[in-house]
Amino acid sequence: MKDRKSATSIDTLAVHAARPGEAATGDVTPAIHVSTTYERDVDGQYRRGYQYVRDGNPNRSALEEGIAALEGAAAGVAFSSGSAATLALFQVAASRGAILATDSSYHGTLRQLRELVPSMGGRVRLVDSTSLPAVEGAMDESVALVFVETPSNPLMGVTDIGELARMAGRYGALLACDNTFATPVLQRPLDHGASIVLHSSTKYLGGHSDVMGGIIVGGEDDWMDEIGHIRSAAGAAPSPFDCWLYQRSLPTLPLRVRRQSDSAAKIAAFLSTHQKVERVHYPGLESHPNHAVARSQMSGFGGMISFQLRSGLEEAMQAAARVELFTRATSLGGVESLIEHRASIEGPGTTTPDNLLRISVGLESPDDLIGDLEQALGQLPTG
Repeated sequence: MKDRKSATSIDTLAVHAARPGEAATGDVTPAIHVSTTYERDVDGQYRRGYQYVRDGNPNRSALEEGIAALEGAAAGVAFSSGSAATLALFQVAASRGAILATDSSYHGTLRQLRELVPSMGGRVRLVDSTSLPAVEGAMDESVALVFVETPSNPLMGVTDIGELARMAGRYGALLACDNTFATPVLQRPLDHGASIVLHSSTKYLGGHSDVMGGIIVGGEDDWMDEIGHIRSAAGAAPSPFDCWLYQRSLPTLPLRVRRQSDSAAKIAAFLSTHQKVERVHYPGLESHPNHAVARSQMSGFGGMISFQLRSGLEEAMQAAARVELFTRATSLGGVESLIEHRASIEGPGTTTPDNLLRISVGLESPDDLIGDLEQALGQLPTG
């Protein structure tokens, strides 16, 4: 890994942190190391650092060190998906005590907490983490992990990371934060007291809708050691090529995320004044209930917006069908703008309002995207 001592900003780190120099060849772009196994030394040791691809790979090591550097962490463990990363964290936590988690998390995370964690003997408490009194009321010494998403998916709830970290500490628990929506460009939870940060790297870290992965970063401690062991034992490691794709994407992460955040702020402002929009969920709006908290811990408010129409399900589906620049697809964080009717994606039992649409703002002109939304909403019936 290159010496990063002279790196003073995340822009510089993003270019260099996950791109070690190729000493043997002088390659500027990292090579892809596709070998599945590695030669042993004559005495049977592996002094060159790698023995089998499930346990380690040069591209994966560079990625883990790079994301850890961006988040200000000491260590990282990369996974083949965000869900694999989340479940590994929950497995470690379940062996140590109860899990207290955001009740408005990504529906896949909630499915793990409601179905898989209890099947492993884990105890789960779901709570509105945006309410400090609600969290305090659910806390006791049996809690090993407090898990939050901020901003949350899809309602953009904002949790006070610093206050929750202090509260968790009083009870001997750790705070873990899913930082997927904000990325380290806009928010660094460890700086506010969190112990562990998780990403679905499929989203902004990959940034091109062409690679799936997840990563957990934190300290060099027992938690991270156990998470790494579960990753290797379960075989949930990302491929060398997937890791190389992240190495390719990270240098542009700050540029992409800041542009998407700036565009989203303009689009959210437009939607907030539209006569056919009932409510806009975006932390950058002063109308957001935790706008002040978001401003205190974020340098920008992200590229994700959810909004509810004054009409219901049918009109929401019609609006999504009539856009021309937005693509009707699930996921987020790519260079292209996406729109989806979230409740129908989440399926039976969802608590997401059926008049809600979620958009991921890409790199197109914000004026063009506003024009597209304006024409689509303009075709809806008035009343």
